[in-house]
Amino acid sequence: MERKKTGLTVVELLIVLGIIAILVGLLVPALSAVKNMAKETKQKAQFSTIGLALSTFKNDYGDYPPSSWTPAELTGDYCGAQKLSEALLGWDLTGFHPNSAWRSDGLDASAGAGTYDPAQTRDGDGDGVPDTLSERKGPYLELVTASAFKLSDLFPSGQLAPETYVMCDVFNRKKIVLPDGSTTKAGSPVLYYRADTSRKLIRDIYNVLDNYPLVEMKLQLDRKMHPLIGADNQYQFFYDYIRNPKIEARPWPYRPESYLLISAGVDGLYGTNDDITNFGD
Repeated sequence: MERKKTGLTVVELLIVLGIIAILVGLLVPALSAVKNMAKETKQKAQFSTIGLALSTFKNDYGDYPPSSWTPAELTGDYCGAQKLSEALLGWDLTGFHPNSAWRSDGLDASAGAGTYDPAQTRDGDGDGVPDTLSERKGPYLELVTASAFKLSDLFPSGQLAPETYVMCDVFNRKKIVLPDGSTTKAGSPVLYYRADTSRKLIRDIYNVLDNYPLVEMKLQLDRKMHPLIGADNQYQFFYDYIRNPKIEARPWPYRPESYLLISAGVDGLYGTNDDITNFGD
C-alpha cells in the first residue's frame, strides 16, 4: 500500500505565509488606531480635570489665571502654559500663592520675597515654617494628572525660564531623565489661552502670542513647522483654527468667555488635524 503524503507543499506554504502577512498588515494599523483612540480619550479626560480645577481656581480668585506673554512683561520668559501650571499646581508645585505677581522667578511685583520666597526666608510669625507655605492654596490638581515637567527637562534651550513648569499632554513622545537618575516620558506642553471678555473682536479676545515662544522652542527641537504659529497674514491660521463656524455674522472664537486648551496630539505638532482641544465638535 502506498503511504499518503502529509504536510504542505512549498506553494501551499507560501500561500499561507502570504495570507498571514496580509492579516498582519491589516491588524497593525487597526491596533494603532485603537491605541490612538485610547490616548485621545485619556487626553480629553485630562482636559476635563483641568477644567474642573480652573473652575475652582476662578471661584477662589474671581477669574481664570492670565495667559499673556509680551516682551514688556519682565524679561518675557513666562507665558500662558507656564501660568496655567502655576495657577493649578503652584510655582514650585506646592500650591498657588494668592499674591502671585505671575513672575518666572517666584518673587513679588517689586522683586521681593513676598509670594513664593524661593529662598524660604520669610517667617513673620517665628514658627519656623516659611509664611509662603501656609499662605497658599491647592494644588488644584494631582501631579500625576498634571504631568508637570520643567522646561529644562523638555528643551535644551530657549527664551523661556528653564526652571519653571508646564503641564504636558498624554502623548508621551520624549524620554526624560529625572534628577534621581530614573527615566520617564513626557508629552507636549498643554497650551493655555485666556479670553479677554472685555473685547469684541476675535483677534482681541484671544492672543496668538500668549504661547508663541513655547511653540517656537518646540519647533527648534523638532525641526518641524507647527502651523498654529504660522505668521502669514498676521497669524490668520490661528484665528481660523479657533473660529466657531456656527457663527456666520462675524469671525467669532470658541469659548469667548473663558479659555482654550490645546494638545499637539500624537504627531506632536500644534495646528494639525490630530490636535486635541477643549473646543470644537
